[in-house]
Amino acid sequence: MGSTDEEVNYYLYKPSHVLPAVFAVVVGISMLLHIFQNLFWRITFFVSWGGALFTTGWILPITPGNMNLYIAQSVFIYLAPPVYSAAAYNLVGRLMNYVPMHAVLNPNRVLIFFVYVGAAVESITVAGAAKLAAAGSDLSQYKSGGILIAAGLVLQSVVECLVVTIVVTFHRRVSCAGPTPRNVKTVCYTLYGTSTFVLLRCIFRAVDAFETIGKVGCRENCGPILSNEWYLYAFELGPMLIFTYWLNLLHPGRLLPREKVRFLDMDRSTERRGPGWTDHRSTLETVIDPFDLTGMRKGQPSHDEYWLRPEEWAVCGDGSFADGTASNRNSGTKSSTKTTDRKANEV
Repeated sequence: MGSTDEEVNYYLYKPSHVLPAVFAVVVGISMLLHIFQNLFWRITFFVSWGGALFTTGWILPITPGNMNLYIAQSVFIYLAPPVYSAAAYNLVGRLMNYVPMHAVLNPNRVLIFFVYVGAAVESITVAGAAKLAAAGSDLSQYKSGGILIAAGLVLQSVVECLVVTIVVTFHRRVSCAGPTPRNVKTVCYTLYGTSTFVLLRCIFRAVDAFETIGKVGCRENCGPILSNEWYLYAFELGPMLIFTYWLNLLHPGRLLPREKVRFLDMDRSTERRGPGWTDHRSTLETVIDPFDLTGMRKGQPSHDEYWLRPEEWAVCGDGSFADGTASNRNSGTKSSTKTTDRKANEV
């Protein structure tokens, strides 16, 4: 299918209508796998949502010569990666619920904190994408759209770097306390990898945005990124494809328990069902001070250190994720724990 004159005005290159269809199918397959996997293992709902947005974004270019669809395509493609990232934020929280004694911040506030920050970044980026796509011959709107996109991508890069810093700090704490359980190590490496690909995509899009700002009004020979479609597939689509299929292959639901209250004991093998992370502060205080800097300054953490009282919590009787003997597929909330705790068994 050839491109129309009207469509050529939307792009600075002759777009393919075959490749978007192929990649929409490839992204859609990963999305369907995540939907199926989430039925058993949970944890990755946001990847399914991001996959739906990304698939839609790659379907829309198949219909040429329509300004509204072109705008929608730009918005959906920019919208999907931050939603993918929300899956990583959720995974960080679940990981720290599982090993709470080494948590860097309140595990139950990780997703909320980063999703709110991510939503703000996403709003800036999507607003910029919409302005840029709809700018037409309005050079001021074209430039302001590029500036908004660049600002949003720089902020998203900062957020990703903060997430990696939290994971590195957590991983170091676990390692310093003793041998790192294989499942915890695998999840940490997964987060390093997925965050790297998100950062790679952010860097590409930021360079793209700055090139757009510098080439306001340009319609020919506007720089390598703006004038060549393959950059979009290599540095926008490629990193996100690796991200989503990585989580298909190493699904965190195989490595971490479905229950947030299930935690790894200090022996790094036994798993218990505790009360879950309990913060004595108000919800507002946990949002304002997610790292509990006030408590650290006073030397009095604001959360309950329930893992120091293992005798109070029932031992999970269906194996251990740390040992690779437990599974979310076969275990239920009520059947996953023994009614007697370890201390009672030792008497």
